[in-house]
Amino acid sequence: MIKDVLNSNEKIGLSHKELSVLKETFPACFGPDGSFDIVRFKEYLSDKINVTNEGYELRFLGKNYARLLASLDTTTVIVPDQEHNNKPENKDSQNIYIRGDNLDGLKHLLKTYSGKVRCIYIDPPYNTGDDGFVYNDSFNFTVDDIVEKLSISEEQAQRILDLTKRGSASHSAWLVFMYSRLLLARDLLSSDGLIFISIDDNEQSNCKLLCDDVFGENNFLTCISRATGTPTGGGFDGLVNEMDYILVYARNIAEAVMNKLDMTEEDAEIYNEVDKNGNRFLSRSLRRTGGENRREDRPTMFYPLIDPDGNEVYPIGPTGYESRWICEKETAKRLEESGLIIWKKKKLLGETVWHPYQIFYLDNRAKTPGNIWKDIIDEDDKNPLLWDDVEGNKKATRDIRDLFDGYKVFETAKPIGLIDKIITIGSKQDDVIVDFFSGAATTAAAVMEHNCKNSSSHRKFLLIQLPEPVKKGSDAEKYGFKTVDEIGYQRILKTSEVLHNEFPNANVDLGFRCYNLKEPSAQTLDSIEEFNPAVDSLFKETILNEFGFPTILSTWLVRDGYGFTSLVESVDFNGYTGYYIDKHLYLINPGLKNETIASITEKIESEGAFNPENVVLFGYSFLWTEIEALKNNLARLRDSEKNLRINFDLRY
Repeated sequence: MIKDVLNSNEKIGLSHKELSVLKETFPACFGPDGSFDIVRFKEYLSDKINVTNEGYELRFLGKNYARLLASLDTTTVIVPDQEHNNKPENKDSQNIYIRGDNLDGLKHLLKTYSGKVRCIYIDPPYNTGDDGFVYNDSFNFTVDDIVEKLSISEEQAQRILDLTKRGSASHSAWLVFMYSRLLLARDLLSSDGLIFISIDDNEQSNCKLLCDDVFGENNFLTCISRATGTPTGGGFDGLVNEMDYILVYARNIAEAVMNKLDMTEEDAEIYNEVDKNGNRFLSRSLRRTGGENRREDRPTMFYPLIDPDGNEVYPIGPTGYESRWICEKETAKRLEESGLIIWKKKKLLGETVWHPYQIFYLDNRAKTPGNIWKDIIDEDDKNPLLWDDVEGNKKATRDIRDLFDGYKVFETAKPIGLIDKIITIGSKQDDVIVDFFSGAATTAAAVMEHNCKNSSSHRKFLLIQLPEPVKKGSDAEKYGFKTVDEIGYQRILKTSEVLHNEFPNANVDLGFRCYNLKEPSAQTLDSIEEFNPAVDSLFKETILNEFGFPTILSTWLVRDGYGFTSLVESVDFNGYTGYYIDKHLYLINPGLKNETIASITEKIESEGAFNPENVVLFGYSFLWTEIEALKNNLARLRDSEKNLRINFDLRY
């Protein structure tokens, strides 16, 4: 368990994950000593992609350190809130609230939800200087550790440790903090998934470059400008910005699925073309216009397309200069194969020629990954859009005060209407919405309210919030809160009560299960590291003694892909309780007597519906003789009528 994680983390280097993927896909590019042959790798790609020696990237102190943090597994365990989770309204709920560091939380989530989340919304710290953001990580690396893992000098290693330990709020500190988390978030997203990130001017430009790095610049959809207040002037220059932004990225823009919003009269005017099936659409030139529209600006976007007469057509500007298309060649190919390019005649340099246009359908916007918003009217669909949310922000404040007896226990809660718009666009009826900067749990409130108002919607929320202290002297402290996660927890409870009264007949999941992420104590970790199963017998200082068997079971269920809401069967083996689900039988508590082993073997052998492929044991609970006896009994099942080959998984 924890010992296994610690041993695994020791072997993980900076590019462990990336190299594993390359070795699996391009084994011929690796020598017997594990060295990577970059020349041979380029040869493999030469006929498939343009390989260039020029590059552009965001660099900052600690970037590779952030990549390392994302690669390491977490040593935290998942502690279920048994009292809360066993209440009738919560025991079968599919909604999840996790209290802990979201870096650890994301690593746990990936074991179950990797590539399965269609919609993520986050509202991270803006790093304004007064929002309380400082970066302190909990990793106990030494200078020598950093030198070895990142292959850098001692001076560079010390600078990184200073950055991550001294409570910095610099741009580099914020980027390290965000980069590791976004790398993990990317792996959560499904191939058609979207992530929405709220941000303001303090880090918007850095966040955009960071997301270009993580998700790929070609997967950028749009930047929404959100009006949050009325500009009143300020300072001596009279310049005040009452705006923040939402960056929107796809995991894969060619597969991104967006839902349409309600059609307006303005939509009908904009989507003023009709195809042969009667579907309304608008079309825009595939040639880039405006800034950076010349061939030299993006050479890879200068290539020929074949017109209806079979001729090659290049992007040529109105005065005859070589321009560029709006997308890469592969994207244009996918658009054409999907029927989303239309050819029209136009005048160019005194001649009538064919020209390609991209189609954007009104009634099926899932086909149009560049155009998901109902109020786009700009020629360049990646210009910022404006969502006027001044009244929404005021309502968000009122909502908080109404729930908490007039106290403004959270200063920067987002409007429920804003999140509702995002989940409407970015998710389907049965999706899980992930928010790992939960704050006041507005995402949970929005999901529950959306389901109450839309009977066909059964969306779930999965939230993570750090138990960070509330500000001294704040309304939150006056109300009695000590940490922000307490606010989110109570917000969900109070919202659930309000919605239950407002929609008494709605068949909606208004409960949630709560889990805490905890690090084992130093004493337990010391015992774990010192434990030698070949020499030591049972001892007391284990995760089982510190947290109890529900914690081990919950942590293992998530690790093995069953998630937080799976139904586990308690099975009695002659007085000993095991836990069975699908392909796994978990044995956690001590007391594996001969009668118990016989009962386990008999049940597997005789009951047709009981077919565990993996028997998992908590190694610290059992004597060597007990483990060997179980192994021997399970081994003979290979020769039984069932012909079972059971994997024996001993975890420490």
